[in-house]
Amino acid sequence: MMEPDLTLDEVAEQNRSAPDAEDEDAFVVEEIGDSSDDRQAEPTVMLEPKKGMMFSSEDDAVRFYKAYARKKGFGVIRRTTRHGEDKMLTYFTLACNRQGKAQYSAKNSFKPNPSTRMQCPAKSNFSRRGENFCITTVTLEHNHPISPSKARFLRCHKKVDLHSKRRLELNDQAGACMNKNFGSPVMEAGNLEFGEKEYTNYLQEKRSLKLGAGDAHALYQYFLHMQSKDPAFFHVMDVAEDGRLRNVFWADARSRAAYESYWDVITFDTTYLTNKYTIPLATFVGVNHHGESVLLGCGLLSNEDTETFVWLFKSWLCCMSCKPPNAIITDQCKPMQNAIEEVFPQARHRWCTCHIMKKIPEKLNGYEKIKSTLSNVVYDSLTKHGFDKTWVEMINKYDLQDNEWLAELYDNKNRWVPAYVKDTFWAGMSSTKRSESVNAFFDGYVNARTTLKQFVEQYENALRDKVEKENKADSKSFQQQIPCITHYDFERQFQAAYTTAKFKEFQDQLRGKIYCYPTHLNREGSIFTFGVREDSKIFCEGEDGKGKEKRVILEFIVLFNQGECDVQCMCRLFEFRGILCSHIISVLALMEITDVPSRYILQRWRKDIKRKHTFIRCSYDDMIDTQVVQRYDNLCKRSRELAENGAESDALHDLVMDGLNELQSKIDAYRAR
Repeated sequence: MMEPDLTLDEVAEQNRSAPDAEDEDAFVVEEIGDSSDDRQAEPTVMLEPKKGMMFSSEDDAVRFYKAYARKKGFGVIRRTTRHGEDKMLTYFTLACNRQGKAQYSAKNSFKPNPSTRMQCPAKSNFSRRGENFCITTVTLEHNHPISPSKARFLRCHKKVDLHSKRRLELNDQAGACMNKNFGSPVMEAGNLEFGEKEYTNYLQEKRSLKLGAGDAHALYQYFLHMQSKDPAFFHVMDVAEDGRLRNVFWADARSRAAYESYWDVITFDTTYLTNKYTIPLATFVGVNHHGESVLLGCGLLSNEDTETFVWLFKSWLCCMSCKPPNAIITDQCKPMQNAIEEVFPQARHRWCTCHIMKKIPEKLNGYEKIKSTLSNVVYDSLTKHGFDKTWVEMINKYDLQDNEWLAELYDNKNRWVPAYVKDTFWAGMSSTKRSESVNAFFDGYVNARTTLKQFVEQYENALRDKVEKENKADSKSFQQQIPCITHYDFERQFQAAYTTAKFKEFQDQLRGKIYCYPTHLNREGSIFTFGVREDSKIFCEGEDGKGKEKRVILEFIVLFNQGECDVQCMCRLFEFRGILCSHIISVLALMEITDVPSRYILQRWRKDIKRKHTFIRCSYDDMIDTQVVQRYDNLCKRSRELAENGAESDALHDLVMDGLNELQSKIDAYRAR
């Protein structure tokens, strides 16, 4: 029976006795695989094996016969090795991989496993002659068709050369998905000498860290290495008494510094690896001055119970100098809620509205009938009283009085209904979609077979990309300026202060002013009360049961204190997102206010503030390369320069090619010595 993937050295150590050179068919040792010297150039002139041919070493003989087999289109196996008393190899046979008698084995005799054996006679026998090896017997004829174009699919001819190895490693470090990474060398080389299985095995060998005994120590050593480069790198590992790694949390120096600027509101999510992979990934996510997600810490969990969440939240709080957030968004999860009440008792806890709405179809039969109505009740209710009224009307209309899940949602309406949570600043994060977007960003860096060790490494790549995006956004905000669309002085205030992304949001509200009609209703001292009618459109259910667009007039109340220039709208957009709403803007214009007080220009969105985390040098901007990789990269860089010069003209092309041919001859001569 064929032994899988034995190396030449391992075969040489097996001192098998054989009767005679002609009786070696009784012994099958291995199918020839990739030798350690396969990266050397194959002979450019293809010769057939002939009796009397001499080779300076066993490897040269194997390399020659494999090159011949590759050219002809058949596979190679090693049969019969013989050693002398000094354990030195004296005789071996290389044969067609279809030699030997077919053996069919399967548990189900009606579904036998295929076999490649068909007693093919093609083979070459090699015997030692001093320090060399000589072909003593040759049989070239095969008793089956052979195909050079299909030879690359045979195991003995599959190999990942140095160039492909380096390409795969670089793509993998950059977070390329499995199919895209393998497709890169396929597009470049056409017919590769290795398959996707060999590619997968190679990368798994490079990056795998199986969860089991010793993994906690290995990960701990990795974190120590990170901390040696970044003293502010923070990590905590929860290890069981038997040494099993249960939970881990870490945050780099930049994330810790970023929290000092974006500590007011965070989202916490654990749905990513649970939904797609094999281990729960917990992410603490904030939003920066461009409105983009920023990672504030990351954890890998073994469980999602209250005890685990308490451990994680306390670890994160310790990492962030024991400064809790003002508000936190999570999924609807009782263990998570219990842990937040224990660790963050003063924080405003909100459930993700989006996740709750996604659960409703599986909780309600005939959801499609009430989909539009439910959406309007949740998202279009401007006040708490308005929500309560329309909710009761919906429950009665569709006979949902006995639905316990809806009853529980209504009892906890202050945790998820927009009308009940909009009095708190959420930095525009209306749901944990913000956290989901970060996890979607990880999609480019991990996959279904990502190991624990690799995820930690790819986490660095993800952060590196986030930092680059923020730097580009900072540069854009300082080097570009969006022109004002009105002559209002307060628009120029926001233009000068806000980042590009946030100024665009302000201008969206400024455009909405054309649909707002303010009317003075009352005055008590310096306090004015305005009614603002907004011409708007909503989606609702038509008579045919289909959703359609409907024009409505919405009414808002705006209070304006003239003495202190203090303004407040019942829509609470400023309190919720930190952006003045179109209703307030219409009142400011009516009252001829030129400059708004500084309290309405949030420092959080300003582009002219130096934030600590932007001065932190990232600890993940260097790669540890081997000397082989460094030499290879240097040669590739020089080769590209030669290629660019040689492409300028035919004469330079010929000059470069002549030089390369001469260089190859020198390399061959050096190896021969």
